[in-house]
Amino acid sequence: MTLASMIVPDADTRAEDVLRLRREITRMQRRRSDLPLIPVPPPLEPILPEGGLQVGTTYDLSPSPGLIGALLAGASRTGAWCAAVGMPTLGVEALAGHGVDLDRLLLVPAPGPRWLSVVSALSEVIPLIAIRPSSSVRDAELSRLSARLRDRGCTLLVVAGASGASAAWPQSEGSLRVHDPHWRGLGSGWGALEECEVTVTARTRRSPAPQSVRVRLPGAHGMVEAVAPAAPRLVPLPSLHAAPRPLADAPALLAVAG
Repeated sequence: MTLASMIVPDADTRAEDVLRLRREITRMQRRRSDLPLIPVPPPLEPILPEGGLQVGTTYDLSPSPGLIGALLAGASRTGAWCAAVGMPTLGVEALAGHGVDLDRLLLVPAPGPRWLSVVSALSEVIPLIAIRPSSSVRDAELSRLSARLRDRGCTLLVVAGASGASAAWPQSEGSLRVHDPHWRGLGSGWGALEECEVTVTARTRRSPAPQSVRVRLPGAHGMVEAVAPAAPRLVPLPSLHAAPRPLADAPALLAVAG
């Protein structure tokens, strides 16, 4: 089954779009996943307590398209659906390069103030949703959404927006941050950006101490790649079996000693 890959709502048709989503949801109705974790790319596994994302929870993310694509690809490789909501500039070609199956990707680029209703509806059938909220959420709405996520086994990736609305998303299982980027490929007035090395740091309830890994995001082939740690520099030491150096002034020393 193929869904329309994009919904472009107008101010007068947002309610109709939500109803259309609900009709699609009725046709796609799925059973709750029995998997305890949503897999992530192997280079990111060491920074998460059990090597994946907990099902039915929420994570805060840096606004990094590479990180979003890498996490969506983990679910996509299992054959699961995923969705990106409220991110009209997210590159579909880049998502495909990360390994996201575009036939199982739903994009809702501009849900407007009804983003919470859209996410709640999609959580019925889609196990992994990335959302950039356009407004804050009230405690009662947050509690209902959290209960829906737990009940349906849907994991929510809350991406920080320009306004910082999701900088302190409550009741989250953890956070993943991208920092210290270093691009490669540019020379002195020539070349093209080829790959970017970044540090990804995770903090979770089960592992409050920050865990970090250095990766290429993207790598030369578009996907996330591990960066091998730099080999320590060894300083050569003089050999213990080396012959002693002759003393040029040995006779003079013997004469003084005599």
